[in-house]
Amino acid sequence: MTGDPAQLGHTPAGPPAAPVVRPSPTTRVLDMLRRALRAEIRVYSSIGRAIACRPAIPAGGTGIGYHRPVLTILIIFIVLSAVEIPILDLIVHPWPAVRIPILILGIWGLTWMAGLLCAMLLRPHTVGPEGFQVRSGLEIDVAIPWEAVASVAISKRVDEPKQPRVTVRGDHTEYAERMQDETNIEIELERPITISLPGLAPRGGAHEITSIRLWADEPRTFLDAARPFLTVSN
Repeated sequence: MTGDPAQLGHTPAGPPAAPVVRPSPTTRVLDMLRRALRAEIRVYSSIGRAIACRPAIPAGGTGIGYHRPVLTILIIFIVLSAVEIPILDLIVHPWPAVRIPILILGIWGLTWMAGLLCAMLLRPHTVGPEGFQVRSGLEIDVAIPWEAVASVAISKRVDEPKQPRVTVRGDHTEYAERMQDETNIEIELERPITISLPGLAPRGGAHEITSIRLWADEPRTFLDAARPFLTVSN
């Protein structure tokens, strides 16, 4: 259940990788619009969950937050946005044609930031009878069944900034959901499984992975919640 992360050695080169097909500009625009619409819907559904005090955690499951490293920054942005609205309204008050659009944008921006905070609080990582879910913000929600999991370990790592979520090293493909470039949970899989990430290839879309890394505010809680299900599945 616990232990040092696996050390990856040199592996022989495999067959040449298939060329990556780049999506057309039209496809990119349509995908961007779809993602924007989904994010907008999730903003308001997350606020609704917060009002109703209904976190998105399956029955019999445990929620583990991932928001702690960015919580202070997010709250500061929300407070500044709330303060900015009346100040700008006072400045442009004599010009209704300018005032109304700025007021609408300000309220929308504040609502969006509040919805993002609610999503991070009400949509945590979950560990439940069916498996675990890796979540982040408004879009990421990756479900992994227990039968595909070989081991779960606490293993802190700091990556270089702007690393892609999916990295390939030989025959090993890792999916990492970082927080401030850090992860502290390592999950090795019994077999490669396919996950779907938001957006288009090569960063988004379907990826076959062999291991997962993620950040959990309480890594020990994640490990303790996973242990009974791993024991049963093994």
